[in-house]
Amino acid sequence: MGLDNPIHIAFLLILLLLVFGAKRLPEMGRSLGSGMRGFKESLSGEGVPSTLASEQQLTAATAASTQVGAPVAAPVAAPVAVPVNAPEVPAA
Repeated sequence: MGLDNPIHIAFLLILLLLVFGAKRLPEMGRSLGSGMRGFKESLSGEGVPSTLASEQQLTAATAASTQVGAPVAAPVAAPVAVPVNAPEVPAA
């Protein structure tokens, strides 16, 4: 009673065609394929995201351009997060 019967698969394909239409099915297949491809790349770690690659290039360029004994700028502190559910303090 599973999907091993070809008639069940054909019935599901016809049902999908009737529900979504012939124009929407290829778009859904493409988006599903690209999503699966991205998931696979994120699990394997093969693809480096563009933001990481640009940060690494910037770090390498900065390290190459700094001179020995030159002053180093202090890093900028990250903004402090304020909790959303913080109790309000009544004004005096």
